[in-house]
Amino acid sequence: MPCCAGSDGSRSDGGTLFLDEIGELTPVLQSKLLRAIQERTIERLGSGTPIRVDLRLITATSRDLEKAVSEGQFREDLYYRLNVVVIELPPLRERRQDIPCLVEHFLRRGGRNVSMSPAALNILCDYHWPGMCANWRIRWNGRQYWPKAVSLTRRTSS
Repeated sequence: MPCCAGSDGSRSDGGTLFLDEIGELTPVLQSKLLRAIQERTIERLGSGTPIRVDLRLITATSRDLEKAVSEGQFREDLYYRLNVVVIELPPLRERRQDIPCLVEHFLRRGGRNVSMSPAALNILCDYHWPGMCANWRIRWNGRQYWPKAVSLTRRTSS
């Protein structure tokens, strides 16, 4: 199975390999991934030597893979190999109750001694989030995209 540049897959041996947007794989890559799963081997780029790996595979996608299988866009055998335990995570716009927790998480993670006003938090909760948490992370890290009303203030020590 070919891997992305900078990762040969063998680094995950004995651990976990996460493949994001699995529904976007080309038919050729789907075939190679299925073979790697069945044979429990991979090949480094540029090498024809198979390497045995023992790993847990976690995949994610925003596509409806069942529909993609029925439309012939995703291999049915690969779908059933991957569809062992399914965790469906609704988009952030359907989980607005999570937004205050995410705000606190990102404030703590940033190591900044800041807080967000209730009015700013309401703006975030009312925003129609078009994507998943990746959209949140991009917006959080690139604060220039926030509405002007959303601002952070320094926390005062009590």
